[in-house]
Amino acid sequence: MAPSDYAFTATLWEWEGPAAWHFVSLPEPMADEIEELHGHRAAGFGSIRVKVTVGGSRWSTSLFPDTKRGTYILPMKKPVRMAEGLEAGDSVRVELEIA
Repeated sequence: MAPSDYAFTATLWEWEGPAAWHFVSLPEPMADEIEELHGHRAAGFGSIRVKVTVGGSRWSTSLFPDTKRGTYILPMKKPVRMAEGLEAGDSVRVELEIA
């Protein structure tokens, strides 16, 4: 059975555009493994459904492929950022489970 639980630490960054979207980028080796093992389950835009835990916050979302960065990116919702006291540039410990 393919692993479905992953954990990593990454820097929170803000999307370069008119909207204030924030993301963390998965480490490339982890993204490659997820693509290899779970990519066949991808939905629209190549997204992969996940359950995420950051600190005391848990939510469901999707990973999205980012060809510019060569990895998957994980959106960090504003309510989560506020609850966890996170801002762009902060280091974030992420646990995720492929849904």
